[in-house]
Amino acid sequence: MKALLIFALAGSLFIQPTGSLKCYTCSTQVSNNNCKAPVNCDATAKACKTDVIAVVGLFNVISKECTSNCDPHFKDFTVGKRNITCCTTDLCNVNKAHSFSTNYAQVALAVFTSVACIFLKGGL
Repeated sequence: MKALLIFALAGSLFIQPTGSLKCYTCSTQVSNNNCKAPVNCDATAKACKTDVIAVVGLFNVISKECTSNCDPHFKDFTVGKRNITCCTTDLCNVNKAHSFSTNYAQVALAVFTSVACIFLKGGL
């Protein structure tokens, strides 16, 4: 029984949501309000990317897209800053994208498995 619970816990770490990823998209906008067009990404997209260029504290230029490869990046220039963020859940780039997000189904399964192990023979 313990082996089954351990396999269930380990397997939950590899569960991924099915279907295509959904991201907000826009190109070179100065307001995030103009960057709230949700799209279904193609099958190769693995992340939602947000690229914000802050120009001398005066305004931001925002672009959002679906991407198959996203490398978070921050660069401070003399005339501004550029920040690229990535996230991997549906519509996660609504404001600023987060580099880590929680899959609540995986957390619930892990907690359930842990509690079950505690009640069955006092733990692992």
